Amino acid sequence: MSKVQPIQGNRSRQYKYYDFILAAFVVVLLCSNLIGPAKIAQLDLPLVGSVTFGAGVLFFPISYLYGDILTEVYGYGLDRRAVWAGFGGLIFASFMAWVVVHLPAAPFWQDRQAAIESVFGNTWRIVLASLVAFWSGSFANSFVLAKMKILTKGKHLWTRTIGSTLVGELVDSSLFYTIAFWGIMTKEQLITVTLTQYVLKTGWEVVATPLTYWIVASLKRAENEDYYDTNTSFNPFTLKA
Repeated sequence: MSKVQPIQGNRSRQYKYYDFILAAFVVVLLCSNLIGPAKIAQLDLPLVGSVTFGAGVLFFPISYLYGDILTEVYGYGLDRRAVWAGFGGLIFASFMAWVVVHLPAAPFWQDRQAAIESVFGNTWRIVLASLVAFWSGSFANSFVLAKMKILTKGKHLWTRTIGSTLVGELVDSSLFYTIAFWGIMTKEQLITVTLTQYVLKTGWEVVATPLTYWIVASLKRAENEDYYDTNTSFNPFTLKA
């Protein structure tokens, strides 16, 4: 089996699977932010007891898995484009939800309006918290992974997938719950909820490590790409790949 040659510096080329991964990333992000918050779940776990969480927490970490894969295989620049695509998708979805909720309901639909508002009627604080937390956490995740890849010389993939997620999810969870619920929850409740969500989200990354290894190895062979961000500009406000 031929070894994939590490790619360093700037490049411009077409990839077979990048667009598919980008689309999957945006879909997971939108679904976890629109469908997930509609339900608060509770599980009784052995040794732990009852754990209450937003259902979206089961699926949102998948977006970080995609972020790790994009950065590891294609580099920070192409993951940056994916983050902006997801950010734009979230803005449009939030705007569409606001319009749908506030449009006058037909007379025969009046009894269903409350359900629509419950599912899609997020407050401006929730929307703002989601946007800021996702943008900041995703870029933190990608930056840490790209830098760790150079530091580890491409070895020990698990250290950077887990390490970057620990940082990214910490930024994401801290910003989201602080912006969304400061003044609504007590400080103790805020810390408890944030830590619970953080542990659940990062735990997914650990569990998914074997799958991440397989996907990354398969993509590197298929794309003949193993990108190192040695000459990359880490400015998050550009779409340059």
